[in-house]
Amino acid sequence: MNKPLVMSLNKFAETVAKRFSKPDREGNYKAETFSVYEVIPTSDQTAVVFFKKSTKKLGMAFFYYINRGSSMGWKYFFPTDSHVVGMMATHYYKLEVERYNVSKNFGN
Repeated sequence: MNKPLVMSLNKFAETVAKRFSKPDREGNYKAETFSVYEVIPTSDQTAVVFFKKSTKKLGMAFFYYINRGSSMGWKYFFPTDSHVVGMMATHYYKLEVERYNVSKNFGN
C-alpha cells in the first residue's frame, strides 16, 4: 500500500473510531468508546482495522478503497461470520472469471 493511501486509511480509521464512540449512537447500549488498536494492510486497497473498546474487547472492521467515481475513498464494514464465509467463496468465483477471460486476451 502506498504511503498516501495508508496515511488516509489511518486518518479514516480514527474518524470511524470517533463515530462509534458516540454514547448516543444507535446500538451502543453500553456507551462504549473505540480507539484504533492496529491497522493491518491486506492488499494494495484493503485492510483490517482492530478497534479497542472501552470494555477491553476488540472489534474488527474490513476497510476497502474505491479509487474512482463519486464513491472514491475508504469504505468499511464490521463483518459477521457470514460475511467472511461469503468472501472466502468469492475467491473461487473470481478465479473462474479469470480462467474464462484469459483466452479472450488472444483476439479472435
